[in-house]
Amino acid sequence: MEIGVYTAVLHDRDLRSALATAKELGLDGVEVNVGGFIGTPHLPVDAVLASDDARDEYLGLFEESGVHLNGLNVNGNALHVNPAVRAKHSGDLVRSIELARRLGQTRVVCMSGLPEGAPGSAAPTWIVNPWDSSWLDALEHQWSLAVPYWRELDRRAADAGVHLCIEMHPQNLVFNPSTLERLVEQTGATHVGAEMDPSHLFWQQIDPVAATRHLGSLVRHAAAKDVRINPAAAIHGVLDDRFRRMRPDEQRTGLGTGPLTDGDHYVNEWPQDSAWDFVAVGNGHDVDFWAEFLRALHEIDPDMSVNIEHEDTALGRIEGLQVAADTLAQARAAAGV
Repeated sequence: MEIGVYTAVLHDRDLRSALATAKELGLDGVEVNVGGFIGTPHLPVDAVLASDDARDEYLGLFEESGVHLNGLNVNGNALHVNPAVRAKHSGDLVRSIELARRLGQTRVVCMSGLPEGAPGSAAPTWIVNPWDSSWLDALEHQWSLAVPYWRELDRRAADAGVHLCIEMHPQNLVFNPSTLERLVEQTGATHVGAEMDPSHLFWQQIDPVAATRHLGSLVRHAAAKDVRINPAAAIHGVLDDRFRRMRPDEQRTGLGTGPLTDGDHYVNEWPQDSAWDFVAVGNGHDVDFWAEFLRALHEIDPDMSVNIEHEDTALGRIEGLQVAADTLAQARAAAGV
């Protein structure tokens, strides 16, 4: 089993420095971003696709560092109703399959995407509790768009020997084990499975260990990302919608549609007294949990890669990664994997 890091948190430095940081933290590998919501500073995508020499030079950086490349990440919304967003994110996702093939990678992390709830709608629609029959109508429309799209992606991935590993992320059509299974069943997919990220399962009150064992061989890749449920959840619940829209004069983080303008998508400000927060691995759940999580993953695939994803705003980048690396080193030792 390989413990690594998703290098989005290290986009403040070049790839060579990011690999040196991973090595200093005692990590085995890295997962790099190749499109979608964020940029690609750790992979010259066009050059690697066009030139064998560029590809070999790129892979040489990993050989020199002693840190493995163990996956690509292209999280975005390839089913977005906005044509500009859909074209960018879908294009990146399709391209990532060929990129993985050229780099000798077999795992691409992605999201299922979320389309509109009805023909002609102007925005994506996330339906979480469809007790009203009209909401099932909307879901059926969404699945009618997603299934043929993912069936074609699975064909491309199978031809390239690549597995598309879906992060079960709320605000997507696939956000829990049952929706992942539904996508695989309805598409007949052989090369679509799960990236098991516990964080979004935690705040949905899903047990990631039970979910891992339930999905079994559908789990193809994993992330190590933690969540702390806060006292405010007792009042606001985990579906906490108290986000604030950022003003144009504030620093805003775009979501992968090009130069940020008023018409583009960007990240809203997190609630001040939030129901839950992303925290460094170990600051939400202890070593015993992470040991059992690693054990469950090892039962499925002893060579599974598990990459730290750091989004704890209370800690610095390296500080948070060190906490996570130390927690996972203890967990791996305790699990005997």
